[in-house]
Amino acid sequence: MALRVEVVSPEQVLWTGEASMVVARTAGGGEIGFLPGHAPFIGALDVAALRVIQEDGDEAIAVHGGFVEVSHGKVTVLSDMAELASQIDVARAEEARADAEARLKRAPGDAEAARDLRKADVRLQVAGAGRAAAH
Repeated sequence: MALRVEVVSPEQVLWTGEASMVVARTAGGGEIGFLPGHAPFIGALDVAALRVIQEDGDEAIAVHGGFVEVSHGKVTVLSDMAELASQIDVARAEEARADAEARLKRAPGDAEAARDLRKADVRLQVAGAGRAAAH
C-alpha cells in the first residue's frame, strides 16, 4: 500500500504521485514521517525540505511554510511557496544566502534575515539533492 501525495502552491499543483513515506518538518515540532495507515494529522510546516520517499528514489521539495494534512491514505501539502529541485536557480539562491548572511552580520537579531537565510539554505539543499537514488 502506498500513500497518495499532493504538493500544492497557489499557482499550481507542484507534485503528485505515490510514496512509501513522506517526511516533513513541522513548525516547532521537528520532523515527522508519514507511512500508509497514518492517523489523521494536520500541522503547520516549517521552512525545510520535504522528502517524498518512493521505491525508485526520493523526491526533495523545498517548502517554505504552509500546512500538511494526512487523511485516508493521502498526504496533502499546501504551501504559499514550494519548489522542486529542477525549479531552483542555484546562483540566485547563493546570492540570497550571501545577502541574508550580510544582513545578519549587520543586525544579528534580524528575524527576517534569519528566515531568508533558512529559505536559501533549504533551496540549496534541495537543488543539491535533486532526485536521489533509492536506498
